[in-house]
Amino acid sequence: MNVNIKRLSADATTPTYAHSTDACFDLYAAADVIIEPGETALVPTGLAFEIPKGYEMQIRPRSGITLKTNLRVQLGTVDSGYAGEVGVIVDNIALPSLYVNRDYMTLDLEFGYSPLKINGWRDDDEFDEQEHTYIIRKGDRIAQAVIKPVERATFTVVDALEETERGSVGFGSSGVGK
Repeated sequence: MNVNIKRLSADATTPTYAHSTDACFDLYAAADVIIEPGETALVPTGLAFEIPKGYEMQIRPRSGITLKTNLRVQLGTVDSGYAGEVGVIVDNIALPSLYVNRDYMTLDLEFGYSPLKINGWRDDDEFDEQEHTYIIRKGDRIAQAVIKPVERATFTVVDALEETERGSVGFGSSGVGK
């Protein structure tokens, strides 16, 4: 399948597949983004996609970032009718520290201190390790995406639904233990 993309930024990186057998392709940050503990940010990709009609692009987290950091990429859908820049919504689920004294932090860029990178490393080893501010750097692989067909549903209002073995038993219906 061919998907046309448009560069909206000189810093945009064309999506790539890391391995020939990968289901998803990587999306790259087109700008430096700082995400403080407890905050949510939109990371620009600098790209617009021409998704074929009848398809969607699903944005998903990268497993390594989810496992090794406090960053959580939110699942997203890019519909075929959307022609704007694709962004990635990222939450920093670390709790904000009430005891961080930023007066002793070294200066780094215009941010005033040295935040963690998405690989968990910091440029400045003297920075308080309890602080969990992250920087996503331009060119970092921040999310992955896949293009999938979409089935359209039609909805019919009825007075009753068919009976099932499970019925209306919801959350935890199969148990929460082993």
